[in-house]
Amino acid sequence: MYGVEKVSNRVETAKATVSDQDADFYNEKVRPILDHRCVSCHACYDAPCQLKLTGSEGIERGGSKELVYDGSRLLAQKPTRLYIDAHSPEGWREKGFHPVLNERGQSPAANLDGSLIYRAIALREKQGDVNKTVLSDDYDFTLARDQQCPTIHEYRSFEKKYPKWGMPYGLPALTSDEFNTLSVWLAKGGKMPKEAPLSDKMLKLVDLWETRFNPTDLKSQVITRYIFEHIYLYSLYLGEGNEERFQLVRSRTPPGQPIDRIATRRPYDDPGVKKVYYRLWHDPEVVVQKNNIVYQLDETVYKRWHSYFYSKNYKITKDPGYDPEVATNPFRAFQEIPFEARYRFLLDHAENTIMSYIKGPVCRGPVAVNVINDHFWVYFINPDVSYNKEVAGFLESQVQHLDLPAENSSNALPLTSWLRFSNQQKKYLTGKAHFVEKALKDNLPLNTSLIWNGDGVNDNAALTIFRHFDNATVVKGLIGQKPKTSWVIDYPLLERIHYLLVAGFDVYGNVGHQLDTRLYMDFLRMEGEMNFILFLPKAEREKVRQYWYRDASQSIKNYIFSDFMKIDVQTNIYYDSNNYQSELYDRFHKHLEKVLDHSRDLDQSRLTKKEIAELAHLETLTGGGIRYLPDTALVLVTKNGKPKEIVSLIHNKGHTNISSLFDEAEARTPEEDTLTLVKGVLGDYPNALMSVDENQLKAFAEDIASMATEKDYSDFMARFGVRRTNPRFWSVSDGIAKLNKEARPRESGILDYNRLENR
Repeated sequence: MYGVEKVSNRVETAKATVSDQDADFYNEKVRPILDHRCVSCHACYDAPCQLKLTGSEGIERGGSKELVYDGSRLLAQKPTRLYIDAHSPEGWREKGFHPVLNERGQSPAANLDGSLIYRAIALREKQGDVNKTVLSDDYDFTLARDQQCPTIHEYRSFEKKYPKWGMPYGLPALTSDEFNTLSVWLAKGGKMPKEAPLSDKMLKLVDLWETRFNPTDLKSQVITRYIFEHIYLYSLYLGEGNEERFQLVRSRTPPGQPIDRIATRRPYDDPGVKKVYYRLWHDPEVVVQKNNIVYQLDETVYKRWHSYFYSKNYKITKDPGYDPEVATNPFRAFQEIPFEARYRFLLDHAENTIMSYIKGPVCRGPVAVNVINDHFWVYFINPDVSYNKEVAGFLESQVQHLDLPAENSSNALPLTSWLRFSNQQKKYLTGKAHFVEKALKDNLPLNTSLIWNGDGVNDNAALTIFRHFDNATVVKGLIGQKPKTSWVIDYPLLERIHYLLVAGFDVYGNVGHQLDTRLYMDFLRMEGEMNFILFLPKAEREKVRQYWYRDASQSIKNYIFSDFMKIDVQTNIYYDSNNYQSELYDRFHKHLEKVLDHSRDLDQSRLTKKEIAELAHLETLTGGGIRYLPDTALVLVTKNGKPKEIVSLIHNKGHTNISSLFDEAEARTPEEDTLTLVKGVLGDYPNALMSVDENQLKAFAEDIASMATEKDYSDFMARFGVRRTNPRFWSVSDGIAKLNKEARPRESGILDYNRLENR
């Protein structure tokens, strides 16, 4: 029989003074094991059973039987965000979280027997090595798997029913040393030291930036609110060489006092206080790559912000407030800030602006990202050429047509909402078509000068987006072969993407809210594509659209080929060939050449020219056995058994169209599949790990090129794959982590292994 379980039992241990010896043991021995063996599955919103092992607060919080990602719930659920929605183990127990450390009477034996962490790793230890290449069907690795989430009282029954489900789940067990280290730590009560205080240097920097984020005049306050609503997800670093991470949060308390965080679903929801203070919260968690959006605050950035927001003489006459009808629509809320200033601010870190959509909470699950193609390039409209008083007047006239689904809160009726926003988008595009037609006929050149070139210095001017079925990646530069589609993004489109998929998205919302978000993003994708094909000859545009939307439903075709999607103006680009889209890519490339990021090119890697040549052929392949490759694979190239370089192998899947929310398989065109190879880690959720010695790269590439069947892929993995069952799995994983950290010290982080395949 279990004893009475009280948080207070654990609290006494947790609050007891942690000796220097215990602190060192945790930081130097325990924490690395948790980081590199546990956090790969237990991080962020999609951590199994909401058990976040990224820091001590998550361990103390424990687990829950409630799912965060539930695409079928009819009503929004209450948020359970770590550090935000409760601030103590007692608070989390009231919200239904159960402990994973012993909260019964404290003794070494009880601390082990009453710890879910110990029971889980002991269950895996008991199972021993797995002798099968592929794990049996009683393992479930699907994202929608039925999570058990047993409490300590239920674990004995769980062990009998699921004897193979110890931790790490479906992966090699911990080594004896790792197991013993965690056992010793847990037996002694799982003591975790408090977060180390910031240095005087960092405290001064925090004070400086918090002063800047909390001005006294109305104009600056509205500008700060605008900045906050766009960077609140970022991992902020205060200058070069300072590795402490911060997050900008809203607080009830001013600088100099402890942060009293305002817990609202969205960054623009009514804070419920008369005065909001913007504070820098020190993030104590280990860095996880899938939600790490790096941004450095320094004097150069501060000067640029000033040039954007204060270079023009304008007045802010009123506080926009937090009425949902205003706050959900940035074109209403920030109407008095010149839109060119807003656009310049977003362009300045455009990769992060787009990355927020991908690495924010919306990123998880195919419903969120199956609205985009597997590989495409992104360009931006030049603010110097295109934005003037006439454009400002047009946007002001269209404010009522630029509302976003978040206005309906987290409980939405999808059909009613979709019809409303569909009609509004049609009216906006009709107005935009007429306005752009007039501007182009009057004095606006429809050529490459209309594309932002990063002002000759900013490498955010060209981005590549990859979709990997149920997640995505954005990187700087024009990566890979010329894609089927591309987007050209202007200010209204960029702003709506952010407020739809980042600021306005509620991961705890109901199925209607999530479907509204997905359906509205259809409109935005089509708009970005429409902007791109404007640069093609008029006679070519419909042909390109027809190809992009092969086999789409008639309602979609009616929308795409209707008058409000057409602009009857000829391009000013004079083409030298009939391969218009390919030539347009070449023109844009030349226009942007000075600022293109090449850091992910293979010729920037540690591979020799000969080794690169042996792999290069793979990027010329189309169709065939490519279909059997995983969406993303990380290839560890070794030299004499030691890690040398990482190559990411990206499988870009072909589709007739991506306009349907369901039945994606029906739209697949495997004969159009391609591969992209890049230096380093691309993607945060690898589907497979591979390892190849530098002397085997030619054979590695030849095996992929000759692949024709599922068995061929299985044979290939037997030779080069590092499956879940491979005894080398963790050593290869560690090698990848080491090189990833060396290549991108701030941007890198622990990868997510929840999507590793089992085949």
